[in-house]
Amino acid sequence: MCGEGRPASIVLTCTDRTETARRTWSPSEAPLSRLSLIKAVLGPVLRLMFRPRVEGVENIPGSGPVILAGNHLTFIDSMVLPLVCPRPVYFIGKDEYVTGKGLKGRLMAWFFTGVGMVPVDRDGANGGVAALMTGRRVLEEGKIFGIYPEGTRSPDGRLYRGRTGIARLTLMTGAPVVPFAVIGTDKLQPGGTGLPRPGRVAIRFGTAMEFSRYDGMHRDRYVLRAITDSVMAEVMVLSGQEYVDMYATKAKEAA
Repeated sequence: MCGEGRPASIVLTCTDRTETARRTWSPSEAPLSRLSLIKAVLGPVLRLMFRPRVEGVENIPGSGPVILAGNHLTFIDSMVLPLVCPRPVYFIGKDEYVTGKGLKGRLMAWFFTGVGMVPVDRDGANGGVAALMTGRRVLEEGKIFGIYPEGTRSPDGRLYRGRTGIARLTLMTGAPVVPFAVIGTDKLQPGGTGLPRPGRVAIRFGTAMEFSRYDGMHRDRYVLRAITDSVMAEVMVLSGQEYVDMYATKAKEAA
């Protein structure tokens, strides 16, 4: 539960790229051999470029379903996280990452699907439900599902209120939540776009959190909010970010 001075809030806000993907995609179909290749070929390059300092990786269980939940500063967060995690991580990303044209578009699609990204359409009418079910399937197969509870990149480097889809997932599957923080990626890629410049980043993993005391309460909005806030409080401690008790999407709209 939240302590005083800690955050007071995912229904996820995206759908699978196509109706076929929603019906048939399974994490067991993801190209894990491609992930091994990416880590072998690009891993040393990215490590040299970003010099990641990883803390607390031993907090990630070696087997079984796990939810990784953390902050989201810029585009390269989703490149760094799968490469430093000891197990494959499946996560939801914009379908535009895999629908680009030309050589660049094909390379991006190859990379992101290879590291476990499930492409989604953020504008779909049933986006939250489709994304939630995708995460549930990943976890029910005993795999790791990565999620950014803020629902979008931070517009200004601060940590924003989490959406309660993460609480629904942990209560529906019993998977523990390992909070994490990515630090410094916004300095290497200001604004979240363009080519990142070399520099050092840090990734911190916190202690696994479990919420079995709330079994059967996945429809209680107060419980969902309490769980989400407790996770975001841990992310805040790990990241050192200033917390803003509003949704990042609202902050972007007001800017």
